[in-house]
Amino acid sequence: AYEQKGSAWVMVQPLNTGYRLPTEAEWAWAARYADGPTPSRFPWGDAMPPVDVSANYADETAENMVPYTISGYNDTFRGPAPVGSFEPNAFGIYDLAGNVSEWIHDVYSLDLQRDTLTDPMGPETGEYHVIRGSSYTHGRFSELRWTYRDYGDKPRTDVGFRLARYLE
Repeated sequence: AYEQKGSAWVMVQPLNTGYRLPTEAEWAWAARYADGPTPSRFPWGDAMPPVDVSANYADETAENMVPYTISGYNDTFRGPAPVGSFEPNAFGIYDLAGNVSEWIHDVYSLDLQRDTLTDPMGPETGEYHVIRGSSYTHGRFSELRWTYRDYGDKPRTDVGFRLARYLE
């Protein structure tokens, strides 16, 4: 659970077994390594544009809504698609790419941790939270990569969240 303290959202009882936002490390692992030890550049592989309709990105139906669209791509959704409209990854997780970007537990920092850590939590304090993954508003090369990250502290129509839970 989270509570607001001033302008920040702070995790309450971070070591409980309840539901929470995933860490950036957890999100990245679930997104990039589901199909094997060597991650691809994009959710659909390494080629650009996507060969098959694989997720809800800024396609031809969004031409008048967003500045950049994927030429020749049409997933038929102009805005958010119902969850599960596209195939899940090998872990059975839906929509880690496309549809909506996701608010992550970690506080945003330009300097990512370079040390090898197991499930790092990221900085303890900061002004913005990390946002991971592409959305239906994204059509640029850089926004479609698995490594795309953004930050924010205000509501956006293209940002949602998913829940994670400790197993122990």
